Amino acid sequence: MINENYIEEYIREITPGNNDFFKELEDYAEKNNIPIVEPEVAQLLKVLIKIQKPKKILEIGTAIGYSSLIMAESNDDVLITTIERNDEMIRLAKKNIAKTKYNSRIDILEGDANELLEELNEKYDFIFLDAAKGQYINFFDKSIKLLNEEGIIVSDNVLFKGMVASDKLVVRRKKTIVKRLRKYLQYINEKEGYISSTIPIGDGVSITYREG
Repeated sequence: MINENYIEEYIREITPGNNDFFKELEDYAEKNNIPIVEPEVAQLLKVLIKIQKPKKILEIGTAIGYSSLIMAESNDDVLITTIERNDEMIRLAKKNIAKTKYNSRIDILEGDANELLEELNEKYDFIFLDAAKGQYINFFDKSIKLLNEEGIIVSDNVLFKGMVASDKLVVRRKKTIVKRLRKYLQYINEKEGYISSTIPIGDGVSITYREG
């Protein structure tokens, strides 16, 4: 949580709730300590996808399939490729996705994202980074080769519980990841041909647009 409690509570209060199926996934994730996108971040993804209307989305970090399904619900024509390395998460994601009408539009690639990104030759309009935070620069550099002009990369958890913005909050065991996320945010904001904005909702979200 990076915002004041009253701000976060208000934003969530005015954000429309999801249907029962998504609520089940949210409850499961909370009960089992599985990280999924925060409600306000899920809503942001929906809005961005409805504005951009991407045909192909690449997601790095599937977890239980929650964000893939959120994105699939936001556009009836979109095809989603999502990458996950954890066997248990893959099993759960497949199970959850199979229950929906989006099953044929979501393809899970199993393995290490750094390796799989080098093997992909598709082009994507929208890329969502939500995997190992310390690897974001690597993921970004490999992803932009797959990103169409005027495409968008959304990166989640970039403020990492506020630690990225303030040394006073940094926990010793998290120093390395904080250092890498700071480097990442500086990198994408200075990257020629791209324009980025960092938004303090959820755990921090950055949006990067590839200029045409």
